[in-house]
Amino acid sequence: MKRIVVLFSALAALTTSAQGNKKIKEKDMPLFTQFTYEGNDAIYKENPLKDNEFYSPILQGCYPDPSITRKGNDYYLVNSSFAMVPGVPIFHSTDLVNWKQIGHVLDRPSQLKVEDSRISGGVYAPDIKYNPNNDTFYMITTEIAGNMGNIVVKTKDPLKGWSDPVKLAFDGIDPSLFFDDNGKAYLVHNDAPPAGTEQYQGHRVIKMWDYDVENDRVVPGSDRIIVNGGVDITQKPIWIEGPHLYKKDGRYYLMCAEGGTGGWHSEVIFVSDKATGPFIPAANNPILTQRYFAKDRKNKVDWAGHADLVDTPEGDYYGVFLAVRPNEKQRVNTGRETFMLPVDWSGEFPVFQNGLVPLKPIIKMPEGVTNQTGKNGFMPNGNFTFTDNFTADKLDYRWIGERNWRENFVVKDKNGIRINPSENTIKAKAPISTLFYRQQHAAFSAETTLQYKPKSEKDIAGLVCYQSETFNYVFGLTKKGNDYYMVLQRTEKGASKLLASEKVTLEKSVTLKVTANGDDYNFNYAIDGKEYKNLGGTVSGDILSTDVAGGFTGSLIGLYATSENDIQP
Repeated sequence: MKRIVVLFSALAALTTSAQGNKKIKEKDMPLFTQFTYEGNDAIYKENPLKDNEFYSPILQGCYPDPSITRKGNDYYLVNSSFAMVPGVPIFHSTDLVNWKQIGHVLDRPSQLKVEDSRISGGVYAPDIKYNPNNDTFYMITTEIAGNMGNIVVKTKDPLKGWSDPVKLAFDGIDPSLFFDDNGKAYLVHNDAPPAGTEQYQGHRVIKMWDYDVENDRVVPGSDRIIVNGGVDITQKPIWIEGPHLYKKDGRYYLMCAEGGTGGWHSEVIFVSDKATGPFIPAANNPILTQRYFAKDRKNKVDWAGHADLVDTPEGDYYGVFLAVRPNEKQRVNTGRETFMLPVDWSGEFPVFQNGLVPLKPIIKMPEGVTNQTGKNGFMPNGNFTFTDNFTADKLDYRWIGERNWRENFVVKDKNGIRINPSENTIKAKAPISTLFYRQQHAAFSAETTLQYKPKSEKDIAGLVCYQSETFNYVFGLTKKGNDYYMVLQRTEKGASKLLASEKVTLEKSVTLKVTANGDDYNFNYAIDGKEYKNLGGTVSGDILSTDVAGGFTGSLIGLYATSENDIQP
């Protein structure tokens, strides 16, 4: 199936997009000639790797709600993508240490309808499963946008793309499939309790349906509640969700997140002798959490939960889960990230090794594995530098749009890429012309070189730091009268404020750079690569934090252009 690629033709640049781009000549579009992101977190300097170690999180930045499956020696991992486009990033590994992004599951408009979604709407909590009974991979998720609802797509080979979605007839969120070795299949998900039975705010249930594999549907009338409230409903547990069903030694295990996705987040486990229950909670729940430790602990990892398990061909187990790494002011700018731990399942229940003590940044590698982080196409972690001169035939998969397909606004140029300005600003809950890269460190720098002469005060292009449509910074080049200006705008709760502006004399290019050291962000620019000048002083990254802005995503760094600029120097 086709993959998303960058458009090459000037003809495409001259057409009016359905996503709100005006007709504009390619030469008048802002040209971005390079982008460099560099991470500089102290924790990685203080904890260098030994030959038999690797870092967790394995995917830094906004890669939440991981789900994992295996066929033979091949592991596949997916994450939530919300209103990001393409949707549901997918990664492949043969050793659980080295991960390569192979694309996105939802990589074309027939699968993904998020054009009018808020950033934390769209695609929630995907589940990926391999069904050995028919040699097929399934990805099932809730797409809270575009009248999609709960959907399933499938493929024989994740490298060759996925089917169009099949809508499934049930309410609720966080669906997951289980394929028993006798050929039967089941679907479990989070739902509201039956009408009139809700006992407290946050009271949820886990439901199960028989799943018809031949027709890809839940069997009507087969739904039943298998967990009410959580481990112990007398304690009023909140948000039992993210269920996954497993089978080991003839018994069935249901693992769920419990406690909400913030500071009380955890993972809990139930067991049954039958696939359909009853499910009895383990006595030692939770099996993974960070809720009990000092709030001011050094190098804190928090909010751990929403996990999934996978076994190796040798019979060992590992768990992937989300967690966050707050900065020195306890703010969560990098969002929910994908962590990993080995799991001991030698007893009745799985145990995340060191999952009930403060999490460390290093875990031991499986035997015989060589860590190739950042090499040979594998995703980097720790402190690393990502540089893109935009010379490749297609964009790196790490570049994403918001509510907008990249080929709608990105045009390949021999010197880089051009952004076709949207009529929507960064504040719109609509498709925007911005190419995003995830913030992956508390301390980082990101810079891009821009060749652009705005025609009017309505034109702007530059760099954005974006938590959502209502919380963001815009750092860009615009025009007023016959003069060009660099501007810095802060938007909080949808209200925008100009922090600083400065008239500049344009030559060939301007380099824009944002640096962060925890909560402190600085925006700097240089004309033709000469001395950097700061604009606006040091500003707070508070509005780029999940716990301030709300929602479920991390901060994104974007290459931005609009033809409806509202920032006035």
